Amino acid sequence: MKSKFYFEKLILLAVFFSCSFASANAQDTRLRLGVYGLNHDHIVGFFNQWKKGTANVVGVYEPSRPLWEKYKKRYNLPDSIYFDDVNKMIKATRPEVMLGYNAVGKHVDIVELCAPLHIPVMVEKPLAATLAQAKRMEALANKYNIKLLTNYETTWYSSFQYIYDKVNQDSIGKIRKMVIRDGHRGPVEIGCSPEFLAWLTDPVLNGAGALNDFGCYGSDLATWLMHGQRPIAVTAIAKHYKPSVYPKVEDDAQIIVEYPTATAVIEASWNWALNLKDMEVWGERGVIHAFDGTNVQFRLKEGNLGLVSSTKAIPAPNNDPLVYVTAVIRGQIPGTDDQPSLKYNMIAMEILDAAKRSINEGKRIVLQP
Repeated sequence: MKSKFYFEKLILLAVFFSCSFASANAQDTRLRLGVYGLNHDHIVGFFNQWKKGTANVVGVYEPSRPLWEKYKKRYNLPDSIYFDDVNKMIKATRPEVMLGYNAVGKHVDIVELCAPLHIPVMVEKPLAATLAQAKRMEALANKYNIKLLTNYETTWYSSFQYIYDKVNQDSIGKIRKMVIRDGHRGPVEIGCSPEFLAWLTDPVLNGAGALNDFGCYGSDLATWLMHGQRPIAVTAIAKHYKPSVYPKVEDDAQIIVEYPTATAVIEASWNWALNLKDMEVWGERGVIHAFDGTNVQFRLKEGNLGLVSSTKAIPAPNNDPLVYVTAVIRGQIPGTDDQPSLKYNMIAMEILDAAKRSINEGKRIVLQP
């Protein structure tokens, strides 16, 4: 009896250690995320996902220790993931993708570093501060065959996806006009962090003011709706309503983008009385208006009027930046002809560059074919 007891005990111990070993060595299927910079307030999205356990942030590079301490305290982040040397961070953590949350004018630095190491990159919108920077990033991405993506909040709006799908179902006929509005009262007025404001209101580090910050949304959305078609011309104006608040950059811009068969009107502002991200698409037979991320009005010229108060959620992987980038890096979707893609964002950068030239030169800018 005693030998039987010991034998059963040995079996139980073996099973226990076997299960413990398997659990400790179980593969974490989440994407290994590296974060480059913390002076872009939109990083809170990924840290919120980290807090929920869906985002596997393995390393954070941030040269400012006080800025790291701010986020460490807010999200209870472990010091083990913090690095003030990006090369040490990459070597120690082996990220599968680098997320850019630094100044837009410094996005090119991330690609210069990561592309030769064959590490994909996703930056927060827009792709770059200037078209020249964007072209350098594109050249590096192509040379080293890495994915280079851009994250926009509006990519994940079910209302905008609803418009895109309806247009492609020929519900309103061919697109004739797009009116895309993005803006708010201003980054100072809504309480953006000092670290964010330091570069967001700088013409070099941001590339412009409201024109780049919010004009990039419309440039990307129009490119998406037009299936990657390059425009033929761009005309823009800029206003400086609050020079005492934003002395270095414009705080309001309007961009007219011409296509052979359609026009896009992009309105970008730090001067509106309320926060707004909406879009109207006019076709030959009707119009669809997304008022925000979920609410849509669909109207045909015959007078039909319908309000979809809550559009259907976008199915994965196009419903969330983390789900999307994971699917792209794992080869489940191509990520080549959609809103975050390099292809579409190079066109968006052409639009923004032409808009700046139009403002500076006071004329319509015709794009070279």
